[in-house]
Amino acid sequence: MPISDILARPVESAPTPAESTVLTTNHLSVWYGASPALKDITIDIPRNRITALIGPSGCGKSTLLRSFNRMNDLIPGARMEGQITFDGQDIAAPEVDPVALRRRIGMVFQKPNPFPKSIYQNVAWGARINGYKGDMDDLVERSLRRAALWDEVKSKLNRSGLELSGGQQQRLCIARTLAVEPEVILMDEPCSALDPISTARVEDLMDDLKADYSIVIVTHNMQQARRVSDMTACMMLDDLSNGNGHRTGIVAEFSPTDRLFTNPKDPRTEAYITGRIG
Repeated sequence: MPISDILARPVESAPTPAESTVLTTNHLSVWYGASPALKDITIDIPRNRITALIGPSGCGKSTLLRSFNRMNDLIPGARMEGQITFDGQDIAAPEVDPVALRRRIGMVFQKPNPFPKSIYQNVAWGARINGYKGDMDDLVERSLRRAALWDEVKSKLNRSGLELSGGQQQRLCIARTLAVEPEVILMDEPCSALDPISTARVEDLMDDLKADYSIVIVTHNMQQARRVSDMTACMMLDDLSNGNGHRTGIVAEFSPTDRLFTNPKDPRTEAYITGRIG
């Protein structure tokens, strides 16, 4: 089948997961200025599961991820239509404080970005500025343990976080996110800059963390998506946008990961995961 025919096929919506949802998008569209970036996205993110966003470059995966905690608000000219709810609350409602929202929906970025501070201060920083009143030493240790880093750094907490290896730095950033006690963790290609051993450690960590957190991960590594995620959304460029110079992302298919990779319902998903497009 020609690629043009594959791209022209209509989107088949995925069923709503049976379990409870933590985030829901309802006909979400996002623009950067006059350029549409996302079009009519409706998906449910399940609680205490790992959801992967896959798809070719430029299809809006990171834009969708940043929409969940209103990081796109920081981009001049960005605007949103439709709705995102978090625990049933419209995140764009006037009474919602975006800073408070980002404490509850934390973000781990593609490149490890520890502060030029000690390991201890890196973990404590967010909690401290948010007015944490508990035992800071206990919080730092607990967060580093949850990030599977404590045993490697417990004797050098006063050393700079920049002295750690790349994989350790990424786990430090995860510990920093955990210290502010979020409910959801967003990860934007968290392993793309890491070696295979560090990647395996972060993947194992994600599997451990989903007992207490809901995780959404953007990844270009389809093997990683298949290994770590419970649900996968395959995003594509809208074929109707190709002639107007804009790159507009849509969700072609959203389903349990095993089913998406072994029996995709949408031909665009099959074309992507088999390498015929993307």
